[in-house]
Amino acid sequence: MKIHLTSVFVDDQAKAERFYTEVLGFVKKHDVPLGGTDRWLTVVPPDEPDGVELLLEPSGHPAVKPYRDALVQDGIPLAQFAVDDVRAEFARLTALGVRFTQEPLELGPVTTAVFDDTCGNLIQIATQPR
Repeated sequence: MKIHLTSVFVDDQAKAERFYTEVLGFVKKHDVPLGGTDRWLTVVPPDEPDGVELLLEPSGHPAVKPYRDALVQDGIPLAQFAVDDVRAEFARLTALGVRFTQEPLELGPVTTAVFDDTCGNLIQIATQPR
């Protein structure tokens, strides 16, 4: 068994697509209309086109808003993305106007930072212990 797909709920799929591709650097893998304005919209890392997909899922279900609001209120990231150098990524994203709720923080062998994805979520970036 392996993880094939995971998702983040987003308030606006077009806005999320721009942020996750143009700012974070993911590439679009699937974009399938689902009726109305909703789409099956996934992104992947550019160097792993067949890797785990991230679904930018519409947040219309009534349970989503209170769940995400509680996470954001408590400063809890919805997802974590691995990066080679948290401090370099923090500098790159800050220069692009990304708002961080936690600056780089060393936690033993791991460094983390948390940013607002502009679509209703906090996302953590982290180096992985080697």
